[in-house]
Amino acid sequence: MPSTAPRPIPDSLARDLTLQTAPSPLESLPSFGKRLKRLRRLKFIKQETVASIAGVNQATVSRWESGSITPSPATIAALWKVLAQAPVHDAALLRLVKHSTLPTHLITDIDHRLLAASPLRQKIWGIAETDLLHTSLWPYATEDIAQAELQLETHGWWEQDAPEPVVVNVRTAQTTGLHIQRSTMVWERVWLANGLPARLCTTIQSNA
Repeated sequence: MPSTAPRPIPDSLARDLTLQTAPSPLESLPSFGKRLKRLRRLKFIKQETVASIAGVNQATVSRWESGSITPSPATIAALWKVLAQAPVHDAALLRLVKHSTLPTHLITDIDHRLLAASPLRQKIWGIAETDLLHTSLWPYATEDIAQAELQLETHGWWEQDAPEPVVVNVRTAQTTGLHIQRSTMVWERVWLANGLPARLCTTIQSNA
């Protein structure tokens, strides 16, 4: 019978885990198992490969995906860093977002890293796109946004290639370094050139 002993953690991942001793804001992103399973299948990666990256056995990865257990915040952040690298070949899509006249921004679906933001979105936020580019916006999520994110699983968001757009009602909230305006927003799935899912977040009605 094959051994199920944990595999050694690769040096690069071990360094990531060592550096991230404080809890990561990504730990509160809901549906980790669904996100991981979706990402793994999109990249044609087996559970054994994820297990090798994380230094665990395949049974542990299976339990992560089923939702019966959740890895540590540092492990989650390190896995996303290895498996969900920022795309670099989506110039046309990024240009469309950046030149949009609507308040809109584009993020990675898995971990909410900012890929592009329209001028009006940057004005509402009160911060330049360049100050947030390729960093996760999840730490800025308000209660409304967090609740909407939690409900994505019930909409089949992680199982469908083209899920229905989700309407999110956002109340005004000043988070650290970024202003959220009272509005109605729509979340839509789009696909990146590298085959990974992204999310277009567009304000369709301002209630300010």
